[in-house]
Amino acid sequence: MLAEQVVRAFWPLWTVIFLVLAPLLMGWHDIAPVSVFWGGAVLSVIAIAGAFIWGLRHFRLPSHAQALARLDASLPGRPIAALADTQAIGRGDPASEAVWRAHVTRMAARTRDARPVEPDLRVAESDPYGLRFIALLFFITALLFGSVLRVGSVGDIARGGGQTLATGPVWEGWVAPPAYTGKPSIYLNDVPAGALRVPKGSTVTIRFYGEVGALTLAETVSARTEGLGAATDAAQSFDIVQSGTLTISGENGILWTITAVPDSPPEVILTGPVESDALGEMSQPFTALDDYGVESGTATITLNLAAVDRRHGLAVEPDPFDLLVLDLPMPFSGDRTEFQDFLIENLSEHPLANLPVTLQLAVTDAAGQTVTTPPEPIILPGRRFFQPFAKAVIEQRRDLMWSKANARRINQILRAISHRPEGLFSNETSYLRLRAIIRRMDSMAETGMDEAGQAEIVQALWDLAIQLEDGRLADARERLRRAQERLAEAMRDGATDEEIAELMQELREATNDYMRMLAEQAEPSDGTDQADNSQNTMQMSQDELQALMDRIEELMQEGRMAEAAELMEQLNRLMENMRVTMGEGGDGPPGPGQQSMQDLADTLRNQQNLSDDAFRDLQDQFNPGDRNNGQQPGQDGQQGDGQGVGEEGQQGQQNDNGAGAGTGDAGNLADRQRALRDELQRQRNGLPQLDNDSADIARRSLDRAEGAMDEAENALRGGDLAEAIDQQADAMDALRNGMRELGQALAENQGQPGQGGEQGEARARPVPGERDPLGRQMGTTGQLGTNQELLGQQDINRRAEELLGEIRRRSAEQDRPEIERDYLRRLLDQF
Repeated sequence: MLAEQVVRAFWPLWTVIFLVLAPLLMGWHDIAPVSVFWGGAVLSVIAIAGAFIWGLRHFRLPSHAQALARLDASLPGRPIAALADTQAIGRGDPASEAVWRAHVTRMAARTRDARPVEPDLRVAESDPYGLRFIALLFFITALLFGSVLRVGSVGDIARGGGQTLATGPVWEGWVAPPAYTGKPSIYLNDVPAGALRVPKGSTVTIRFYGEVGALTLAETVSARTEGLGAATDAAQSFDIVQSGTLTISGENGILWTITAVPDSPPEVILTGPVESDALGEMSQPFTALDDYGVESGTATITLNLAAVDRRHGLAVEPDPFDLLVLDLPMPFSGDRTEFQDFLIENLSEHPLANLPVTLQLAVTDAAGQTVTTPPEPIILPGRRFFQPFAKAVIEQRRDLMWSKANARRINQILRAISHRPEGLFSNETSYLRLRAIIRRMDSMAETGMDEAGQAEIVQALWDLAIQLEDGRLADARERLRRAQERLAEAMRDGATDEEIAELMQELREATNDYMRMLAEQAEPSDGTDQADNSQNTMQMSQDELQALMDRIEELMQEGRMAEAAELMEQLNRLMENMRVTMGEGGDGPPGPGQQSMQDLADTLRNQQNLSDDAFRDLQDQFNPGDRNNGQQPGQDGQQGDGQGVGEEGQQGQQNDNGAGAGTGDAGNLADRQRALRDELQRQRNGLPQLDNDSADIARRSLDRAEGAMDEAENALRGGDLAEAIDQQADAMDALRNGMRELGQALAENQGQPGQGGEQGEARARPVPGERDPLGRQMGTTGQLGTNQELLGQQDINRRAEELLGEIRRRSAEQDRPEIERDYLRRLLDQF
């Protein structure tokens, strides 16, 4: 109770004391005018005295009776007060007195359980604004960033500014490293004598308090020769530029051996050769590092005149070229001490494009140190032109940018080209544009070509070359680009389903026009172009492109904009690098054998999709609302691959056949199963007439598949999803076996009359872009499976070990559904 009285009566006193001490610890009184100091001192004394008087008036010394009452109130029934009471009624009655004695005995027993009462030191009711906490915060901050020694200087000011302290002379010092290092300041009063490592360029500040001359400073770290003040100056500041000693002589003197740690220069390294895409955009990888972080960087490109083939228009001396300086990309956030990035620029229209140049990268750190790489000779990437007439125009453009002295020669060459335009120009617009360039050069020849005229002709020649190279393809590409930009903007802004459908239709039309333009310009392949057969070439059919766009539309309608944007970026890359080639016989309609194999592959995919939906519904029965993040067991990561695209396309085919997409209820699944069974029956009736054992086996397998589908339909209608999945698995096995045997039958009938050309084509030329359920290209016989290297250059054994380890890990996770873990254990049994 005494503590409660002290706290409640004197909390204003220590609040005022903390508020007064905070500026004194920070040393504000040393820099404030004397009038401000004395005004603050008077206010502080008045506030402290007032708080002390207020506390004395409100302080009450607790009495013994109050303590007993406080203790009695903490016990049930107030037993202490009961012991002090006397019986008021029933006195003389033995029964009543017995009851009273029992009551007193019970109360006495309760007093033996009495415990000290905890004090209530809360004063929130008296201090609703938390002034005591604000004062405490100021005081703690001053303790952390100030010094108790500064309070002693108050006496000097009170005595009229005398410099003699009661405790003798004192000093303070700080070392502030450069801001770019990110290192904190060092308070020298807390650093013991001896070795001290600080970054080079740090600023030292020393202050002396007390009698002038009692303390002196000697240092060898600043290398100063001019502007030196007296060693006894009260305030001194200098930068550390070299290692040396820092000494404070006098009472409480100290000596440090300073080691100035220099800032290491940055580094930049070219980590690979320069690369370029089809339109001439260059990509140069590099790595930059520095001990405190790279501030900026540039790439300087200079003409390598000694390496230029000085022929034709390059034989004359070139006009002066300005240095081409590009800013290196820097991380917007994160650590810049070491990072990797790419310098990406399209310099196709620059005068140095496709010419020998030297590339130098330079990076600068915050200390101003710059490091430059040795000159790297490269050919500056630019757009490559393949149409002969466009290549000729681009060459003249290059010669004009090389030197204005080539203007007369270029004019003559362009006149010679346009003399007989038959067969050179695909339309009149290109020819008229060339004639306009010639007339403009004729008018400049009379007065001389200046830089503005040179730039005008250079731009006109570039536009002409682009039109000659692309023709109408440029317009189709521009329309496709606008459609892609509008769709990307809709992704960012959140469009409605109607707007998404409209924009997707615009994208489909633009894509179709662009591909038609590519096809019109494609040249038939004679089999000698080996580049198309490289491992970096990917083939994609029109159906797969449409399926990809369908998937983008579906993701947008579901609100999964991030995934839609990722697929949109993939589509952009495909369209930018697309080439359309036509092989011999590649544009003819498929034969009956080919069509049968393709239809059966479609049916197999649809059956796989239906089985997956049934499995998910079965999984939901065991774990309602949990779809394992939308992925099937063992199928992680397939949504973004080619299989996901193929599945979406097949979903569209299912819808066309009248079978609903999505998991739905058991009746919906059964209707889809019936549609697949009817489709398989139609395909069996349309099989080519083949007379061999393989064909008979194929027919029996397909018949068995149809029976399994019928059983699966019955199980679905009965709600037995587990049985339906088993029957669907049997149907897929039978389908695979039937397709394998049908492919073998087509191959065996290759040499028979009436079948050779057709069936041989089915064996030797698979359906373009056809994929098996695992996303692999179909084998040459139409069978499931492929000879394609699915892992590329990866170690097959290592990859198999990784997959096996992942299956083991998932099968051991107890939170996964039991049906999924059972499936994973059955997979492990195979190994």
